[in-house]
Amino acid sequence: MTRRSFLHWGLGVGLLCGLDRLAGATEASALQWASRTLNGLGTTLRLRAAHSDSTRAAAALDAAVADIRHLEGLMSLFRPDSQIQQLNRDGMLRHPHADVLEVLRIAQKVSQQSQGVFDVTVQPLWQLFEAARVRGELPHAADVTAARAHIGWQRMAISADSITLAPGMGVTLNGIAQGYIADRVRARLLQHGVAHALVDTGEFAPLGLPEAGRDWTLGLAHPRHADAVLGRLAMRGLCMATSADDQCAFSADHQHHHIFDPRTGYSPPDIASVTVLAPSCVMADALTKVIFMAGFDRAMTVAQRWGVQAVVLSKQSQLRLTPGLKLLQA
Repeated sequence: MTRRSFLHWGLGVGLLCGLDRLAGATEASALQWASRTLNGLGTTLRLRAAHSDSTRAAAALDAAVADIRHLEGLMSLFRPDSQIQQLNRDGMLRHPHADVLEVLRIAQKVSQQSQGVFDVTVQPLWQLFEAARVRGELPHAADVTAARAHIGWQRMAISADSITLAPGMGVTLNGIAQGYIADRVRARLLQHGVAHALVDTGEFAPLGLPEAGRDWTLGLAHPRHADAVLGRLAMRGLCMATSADDQCAFSADHQHHHIFDPRTGYSPPDIASVTVLAPSCVMADALTKVIFMAGFDRAMTVAQRWGVQAVVLSKQSQLRLTPGLKLLQA
């Protein structure tokens, strides 16, 4: 998976300031903090966890890293032996792993409930636009129309025994896998007795607090200004995911990028970035695309319909937040 890397540790200005003060919090709470940094999922991943026993904190993080490697091995588009690559190559995957089944069933549920605006079968569009980018051009409209003919979540048949695609179809989990993996890692840390942690897989899942009386607070990257932030958000126990048009762009004006509307074959025209706060990271991740497809004027209505909080930035730098959500100054 080569998805965005814009939600990264350097982005979290508020988080970094908070971590600078963790030493005092550790003494006060008798917690031992440990961390892991690794490359995976097309970005730099960072895990930070606390436990009263430093050995158990380290063991929890080791187990979390093993989970990440396992799930990436199943879902990566850049590993020829991954199950998703096998599915795309052969059009059928026999005896799919339970984790692949679970994430695809979640994706299908979101597709159904969003009337198909979220669709993991948009991979033919990505392949078309990427091939054109290598040639230094955009694809012809007729080719986009032809690619769209191979998209449709309803034509992916899923059962415990097999997953089958119609001819010409392809699947990408880049719009949901990072959130799914963040949830899995958070669950693994809990299983190991960790009550305070922050999981960063490109999307963020928190546990507890960074220190007494403070919340995990993340800065939101500005998609038009490197090293700038729109503001900071307190997570309040919720997971956070962001999608933006400045990563994997196919045109200099960011009108064409890696987020595709399956109804048109092109990228949504008026939104630059969407951040979603939700109880689970997998839903936050998927719903950034659903809100992208809604367009700037309807974005807040769609976010509230799904029961999540959102921050949406238009291509004209207009900012909207769901009621009750506030950005803190950077």
